[in-house]
Amino acid sequence: MEGGAYGAGKAGGAFDPYALVRQPHTILRVVSWLFSIVVFGSIVNEGYLNSASEGEEFCIYNRNPNACSYGVAVGVLAFLTCLLYLALDVYFPQISSVKDRKKAVLSDIGVSAFWAFLWFVGFCYLANQWQVSKPKDNPLNEGTDAARAAIAFSFFSIFTWRSRVTSAP
Repeated sequence: MEGGAYGAGKAGGAFDPYALVRQPHTILRVVSWLFSIVVFGSIVNEGYLNSASEGEEFCIYNRNPNACSYGVAVGVLAFLTCLLYLALDVYFPQISSVKDRKKAVLSDIGVSAFWAFLWFVGFCYLANQWQVSKPKDNPLNEGTDAARAAIAFSFFSIFTWRSRVTSAP
């Protein structure tokens, strides 16, 4: 790719999907996208348990519905944000204005830092709620692997979003 403003080739060049897929920030976006699917998918599928005595479902994280809601919300919104910025990556070489490219890069850096923070908060929140969960709430250990997976991938997401701050286009 020829040198250009803010890490892209000259504007108006032909779209090269191979070059796009090989860029580190695109790879990190796809990994972040997959991690967000794991987090919200784990919580949605196995993060809620049914209580036979109460007849109502509850969140596996210390019976705290806010913990499950936070994990799902951050996961879904991160999923959508990744799709938005993947679309921007595809469109980025077509942006001819240096000012617009600068805005795109700075927004990517700012949004990535913001998401790294949200994932850090989510990891701390889910890990804390998991730690204080009572074994009597889940005697059969249903959904424990999914709960741990959501916590682990929340932790991994901190680094995939943080790394994008330093590898913006």
